[in-house]
Amino acid sequence: MRSLSLRSRLLVLIIGVLAAVLLPLGVLSAQRTLNEVDELSDGRLAQAARTLEVLVNRIGVDQLRDQRTARLLVPSISNHPAELTVEGRTYESEVGFQVFDRDGTLLMATENLAGVPRTFVPDGQFEDVDHGRYTWRVFTLIMEKEGITIRAGERYDSRHEITRALWVEHGLPTLLGLPLLALLVGWAIRRGLGPLEELAGALSRREPGSREPIHLSTAPEELQPVLAALNEQIFRLESALERERRFSADVAHELRTPLASTMINLESAMASARPEEAQAALEAARECLVSLARRTEQLLALARLEAGAASGPRSRVDLGALALDTIDELSPVIARGNVELSIDRLAEDLHVEGYAVALGALLRNLLDNAFRHVPPGGHVSLSVDRRDGHPVIEVVDDGPGIPAARRAGMFSRFARGADTQAEGYGLGLSIVQRAAELHGATVELLDGHAGRGLRVVVTLPT
Repeated sequence: MRSLSLRSRLLVLIIGVLAAVLLPLGVLSAQRTLNEVDELSDGRLAQAARTLEVLVNRIGVDQLRDQRTARLLVPSISNHPAELTVEGRTYESEVGFQVFDRDGTLLMATENLAGVPRTFVPDGQFEDVDHGRYTWRVFTLIMEKEGITIRAGERYDSRHEITRALWVEHGLPTLLGLPLLALLVGWAIRRGLGPLEELAGALSRREPGSREPIHLSTAPEELQPVLAALNEQIFRLESALERERRFSADVAHELRTPLASTMINLESAMASARPEEAQAALEAARECLVSLARRTEQLLALARLEAGAASGPRSRVDLGALALDTIDELSPVIARGNVELSIDRLAEDLHVEGYAVALGALLRNLLDNAFRHVPPGGHVSLSVDRRDGHPVIEVVDDGPGIPAARRAGMFSRFARGADTQAEGYGLGLSIVQRAAELHGATVELLDGHAGRGLRVVVTLPT
């Protein structure tokens, strides 16, 4: 079943709450007003009976009794031939009175109440009497000294008309007002939810891969935390996607060397006619495969470090031992390229606090880049030493080098020298830069010795 939209839910809830509050209040108000009207009508009946008491005293009780005895009839206050009319309605036939003697003889009555039988109720009491098609509300006033009973009555249908009028007066505005209120509330909700629609439009127009934050010109205060969290989430998502893309490229770049070494050793084993040479080549191929597995694990660990998800704290890393392990790992590449490698300085007991995987990737890519860009018969030197209290890694080659104007952009991914003939994806220095950033180190690209080649200096913090 299709769920209601947020706008419809708000509209239903608001109108429901208003109806739940206004309808009971209207009913209670109408009931209270009707009670007041009943009390007012009863008070009017009592006042009419008191007024009639004054008239009876003024006429005289004896005169009423003599008139009854002499004429043997009951005088009746008849309705006037032309009844009193107020705004097109008559009221005289809806009220009336009776006057009884001590013995229950009817002395005087209006025609509309003359046929209503007498009942015996205490003085000052109200009662409901059914007569014919009508029900009367009757008030009894007893003149004890004179022996006269006065009854003033009013038909209930007149009160019912007032009741209906009150219900219409209280109910009709609510019934008519709720639909109008629903329209106004719907308009207000649409205006209030306008920033959400603007946000949805901004998201639909957003270009894939964009990291630009979303800004809303009319964002309310309540939407600001949502907008900030959404921008942060978008930035994290785009960063994660970018890391995945870089990781895929890094895998292709980093695994190329051990795969190439493995292929070389396997081809040597296949081409060798001597069993001992073939066995040695196979052993070398196996070592390359082991290196390939280790390199894969290192890349995964480097990716976790880059994402800020390192599984453990930093550890003490021996830079000298790490440099020797990296050279040993790259020995097939060195031998194949006919490049001379020298170690100018290799300080002993030179330790730093960091991530061995990231530092190993830094050293490996510095040397691998140098070997790949130096022509056959070239020279690469490595130095791991301490300068001014800081551990420094320096790799120098006599290759074509990098022009000073292009050096700043070489740390970007896929950036390669303009005149380089070496194979690669332009990721080596990018990996070096990211590994250095993990340790707060600086990387400098300088001219080689005698202005030839490239000298890369990595200065680590103490």
